[in-house]
Amino acid sequence: MKILHLSDTHGCHRQLNELPEADIVVHSGDFCMVGIKKEAIYFLNWFCNLPHRHKIFICGNHDNCLYGANIGGLDKNVHYLCNSEVTIDGIKFYGVPMFIEDCITKHQAQDYADISNDIDVLVTHNPPLGILDFDNGIYYGSKELLQRVSDIKPKIHLFGHIHNNYGMIHSQHTVFSNASLVDNDYRLTNKPVIIEL
Repeated sequence: MKILHLSDTHGCHRQLNELPEADIVVHSGDFCMVGIKKEAIYFLNWFCNLPHRHKIFICGNHDNCLYGANIGGLDKNVHYLCNSEVTIDGIKFYGVPMFIEDCITKHQAQDYADISNDIDVLVTHNPPLGILDFDNGIYYGSKELLQRVSDIKPKIHLFGHIHNNYGMIHSQHTVFSNASLVDNDYRLTNKPVIIEL
C-alpha cells in the first residue's frame, strides 16, 4: 500500500499540482488558515475530488470551525477521523484531531490515552515529544502521545504541526512522518511525502 501524506497546507492546497499517485492520501490537519467554515469547504471540495482511491483527513489547531461538527455527505472513500478509526484493505487507521478547546481542558491527553491498541497507522496533528517537534529551541510534542505511541508501536505515525521540522524518521517499530508543507511564513516549501506499507 502506498500512502501520500500531506499536512499543514493552510489554504495552499490548490497549489499542489500533479500530486504523486498513491492508494491513500492522508491529510493530518491544518488545511485552514484562520479556521472558518468557508476555508474548510474550500479544502473539502478539493480533497474529495482527488483521484486517489481513498482519502483520510483529521483536523489541526487551525481547523477550529469543525470542532464538534458532524461531517456528513462525504463520498464513501473519504474518511474524516475524529478519535475514530477506519480499516482499508486490512490496514487500520486511527485519527486524533488537535482542537484548542481540548488542549486547554486537558481532554487532548485523554484522546491520546483512548487510541486503539491494534492500529497500523496513527494520524495525529501534534507530534510525539522529541520526534520531529523541535523549533526555536523548544520541543513542542506531546509527552502523553509519545507514551501511547511507545505502547502501541504503530507501523506508521503521520503528523505535522511543527512547520520547521518537516521530515521522516525510521525507528525500530515505527516510521514517523512530519509532512508540514508550509514553512513558518506559510509559504509552500515542502513536497508531499510518499510512504510504502
